[in-house]
Amino acid sequence: MTSTVDNILLAYFGLLAIASYVAYATDPTQLQDFCVGINDPKAELFVNGLFCKNPADVTPEDFLFKGLDIPRNTDNKLGSNVTQVFAAQLPGLNTLGVAVGRIDYAPYGLNPPHTHPRATEVLTVLEGTLFAGFVTSNLPSGGNKLFPIVLHKGDVFVFPQGLIHFQLNVGKTPAVAVVAFSSQSPGVITIANAIFGAKPPISVDVLSKAFQLDDVVIKHLESLFWPSTS
Repeated sequence: MTSTVDNILLAYFGLLAIASYVAYATDPTQLQDFCVGINDPKAELFVNGLFCKNPADVTPEDFLFKGLDIPRNTDNKLGSNVTQVFAAQLPGLNTLGVAVGRIDYAPYGLNPPHTHPRATEVLTVLEGTLFAGFVTSNLPSGGNKLFPIVLHKGDVFVFPQGLIHFQLNVGKTPAVAVVAFSSQSPGVITIANAIFGAKPPISVDVLSKAFQLDDVVIKHLESLFWPSTS
């Protein structure tokens, strides 16, 4: 398992690092949900990214993350667990525009519908069988198209940036996948958690009309615990 993970991650880093050097005549991609401008930088300062370490103090360990071959605990309501290797966990990724991770799935475990507002995701199945898919944004003709697929060991699938997607382990044994992102800070919005678990909560009037559900049903959904994903 370790050699397989190492080989795939090495290939991911190579391809995505090359892509990160392509220059575009646009503003840089944001690394947080918002960055409100202020006139007095002495009052508040929040960097859109991370401060840079003095190059003279950089070591090989700054570019190393260990343990992506270690299975994570999936004993939770969703039956899945995500190991992030973003700039926060691997400082050497800062400013390179890439990140990776590992997803462990219990039998029939789910990585629930979610989006990454700042990154496209490339998923490779290492073990098990996954039912996965993504949904388009609103189409000009109306509606949203689902792209469903069953993935097996060795399959690679792409989830376009910002689109809702999911994976479900449809096997009786644990499944494992590794993922690569086109941002050091992909962000994640877990749909159910964001809608029914927001603090303060979204108005029942808004949600009942949006989902065409009775107020009692909306209140029940808001009372549930909604775990997040990454």
